[in-house]
Amino acid sequence: MTQIHPTAVVENGARLGADVVVGPFAVIGADVVVGDGCKIFGHAMISGQTTLGPGCEVHPFAHIGGKTQDLKFDGGKTYVEVGARTVMREYVTINCGTKDGEVTKVGEDCLLMAYVHLAHGCVFGNHVIVSNATQFAGAVMVEDHATISGLCAVHQFCRIGCHAMIGAASLVVQDAAPYFIAGGNPAAAHSINLVGLTRRGFPEPVRNALKSAYKLLCRSGLNVGDAIAEIEKTLPDLPELRHLVEFFKTTQRGVIR
Repeated sequence: MTQIHPTAVVENGARLGADVVVGPFAVIGADVVVGDGCKIFGHAMISGQTTLGPGCEVHPFAHIGGKTQDLKFDGGKTYVEVGARTVMREYVTINCGTKDGEVTKVGEDCLLMAYVHLAHGCVFGNHVIVSNATQFAGAVMVEDHATISGLCAVHQFCRIGCHAMIGAASLVVQDAAPYFIAGGNPAAAHSINLVGLTRRGFPEPVRNALKSAYKLLCRSGLNVGDAIAEIEKTLPDLPELRHLVEFFKTTQRGVIR
């Protein structure tokens, strides 16, 4: 059964699923859709054209669906979509898009710890973990199973690849490659994410191939084109390597090496 605290404000038009809990002094706007089993803690705010999937948590003083901070915004409908079972801890802010129809999107089973900010048009995959006080500028893309430590700053239009690990207090101004660890100010690539890959069941031959690719791309002294050619010529044809190579080939800002 849905439970709404008497001090909460749920505006007319808001759609709440089954078994939703809304805490004291929470505010839910008229255009918000809240999925089954969500928990909206006291003093949280959900506004704008925002949809939460089932089982999400929005903790105190988070604001999901606020107006973009981009000064180019000139009206229109913009959106926030959050996937199932994603947790947004205290003071998390997720802004709606800037251009008419633009969506800021977070996938399923993500954890955004306290004070994390997602600007307009960010797109996150599933199982992304972001530690406290990390900030994402507009249109950042984060692939599945990436982990970003606390106090990081990510420049607009950057990408962070799947199973990547970003170290604490890092400045990310270029794309961070999938499967690699990057960190520092500015960030540099340090190794493959061996611990993360092992925990997620990547077999040893895949890990070894990724380690060889890392050495070619980041430690051999070859330029990116020559390193990719060497990967394609000498390493096994694995989906992980194909994804890594495609990530480098499609970068717009360059990839951290």
